[in-house]
Amino acid sequence: MKTEFTSEQLEDPATARSNSILRTCVHCGFCTATCPTYQILGDELDSPRGRIYLIKDMLENDRVPDEKTVKHIDRCLSCLACMTTCPSGVHYMHLVDHAREYIEQRYKRPLSDRMLRWALAQILPHPIRFRLAMLAAKMARPFAPLVPEARIRAMLEMAPKSIPPVSRNDDPQTFASSGQPVKRVALMTGCAQKALNTDINDATIRLLVRLGCEVVVARGAGCCGALAHHMGKTVESHSTAEKNIRAWIGEIDGAGLDAIVINTSGCGTTVKDYGHMFRNTSLAGDAERVAGIAMDISELLVELDMPEGPDRDILVGYHAACSLQHGQQIKTYPKDLLKRAGFKIAEPADSHLCCGSAGTYNIMQPEISRQLKARKVETLEAVKPDVIAAGNIGCMMQIGSGTGIPVVHSVELLDWSTGGPRPKSLS
Repeated sequence: MKTEFTSEQLEDPATARSNSILRTCVHCGFCTATCPTYQILGDELDSPRGRIYLIKDMLENDRVPDEKTVKHIDRCLSCLACMTTCPSGVHYMHLVDHAREYIEQRYKRPLSDRMLRWALAQILPHPIRFRLAMLAAKMARPFAPLVPEARIRAMLEMAPKSIPPVSRNDDPQTFASSGQPVKRVALMTGCAQKALNTDINDATIRLLVRLGCEVVVARGAGCCGALAHHMGKTVESHSTAEKNIRAWIGEIDGAGLDAIVINTSGCGTTVKDYGHMFRNTSLAGDAERVAGIAMDISELLVELDMPEGPDRDILVGYHAACSLQHGQQIKTYPKDLLKRAGFKIAEPADSHLCCGSAGTYNIMQPEISRQLKARKVETLEAVKPDVIAAGNIGCMMQIGSGTGIPVVHSVELLDWSTGGPRPKSLS
C-alpha cells in the first residue's frame, strides 16, 4: 500500500511504525474471510482491510477522527484473526492500537461514552473495586430489563451469580516447590480474574509446585494494562504495566526467574508486547527482558514434561481463545496437554472465530458480542462435550453465560489429573 506521510509526521515513532505496517498491506482481502465483525455485519469497513483504509486516511491527513471512522474502529474486536490469515505479515495489532490512542487523544466522545469508558478503566483493573461493582450489579441484575441503555444492561447481565471469596494465594509470597526445584517462576495473578474466579490461580500454583517449580507472586505486580490499552488510554495502561515491569525485574535481578507465567491469554499477549509498548522510554531494556521470559501456562507445562494421566471418559470441548491462538500463536499446546492428561478433545466448527468477549467488547458492543456468543455456544454444544475448557477468563465468562455446560480453565483439568481437586464447576 502506498503511503504519503510527510517527513515531519514520520518523526513521530508511532506514526513511523504505522507507516511501515500500512506499506506491507497488498489489499488482498484474505483477512475478510476470518474477521468476525465482517462475518456478522457484511460491511467492508468492518473488516481489517476497510479499517486499514480508514486508519490510513485519518493518520495521513492528520485529521480529527470523525464519527464514522470511530464507529468502525470501535467495532474491531482486536481478535487478531486477520494477523493469522494475512499472507503479507501486516501487524494489524500495532496499527489499530495506534489508531485507538490517536482517537482517544483527538476525538470527543458523547458524555455517556466518556463516563462508561472512564468507569471501566477505573474499576476492572482493580480487584477490590471490581468486587464491589459486581456486588452492586448482582443486586441490580433483576432490574436489568428495565434499563434502556444496552451497555449498562450488558454490565448488569455480566454479574456472576456468586462472587468467590478472596484467595490469599494471590498475596505477594513464594510457594516452595515439591521436591528439588527445577524452575523459579513468577505467576501473574492479574486483576479481573482474581475477582471473578480464584480457582484458576489456585490450580496453577498447585500444579506448578507439584511439577517442581518455585512459584513467586511478586509484590507490586497487578493488572497487565490491556483493558486501558485497548481503549487507547496509554497513560493508564503504561502506569499499571510499569508496576509489573519493576516488580518482575526486581525478582529477575534478585533470586532470578526462569519465566513469568500467565494463565489469562489476553494478558499474555499484552505482556509479550511490553518491549514494543515501552520501546521509546527509559524502561525499554527492562520491558524487553520481561517480555522475553513471559510465557503462557501451556508453554511452561510443555517444557516441564507433565506426566501422562489415565484415560478419562470425559469429552472436553476446547475453545481456543483469540489472544492465545492469534495473539500468541499458541494453537496445539493446550490440546496436547489435555490429551496427555487423559481427556478426550473435540473442537467446534470455525474455532478461529471470536466468542465476542474481547476484554470490554461485550460491554461496549453488546449486540455484536451477543451474536458472536450465540455462534460460539452453538458450535461448542454441537460437539456434545461434558465440559468446555478455555485459557482465558473473559472467554470463560462469555461462553458460560450462554450454556449450561460447565466451563473451566484448562489448568483446572490439568491440576485435577495430576492429583489436585476436582474442579468445583464439575461437581
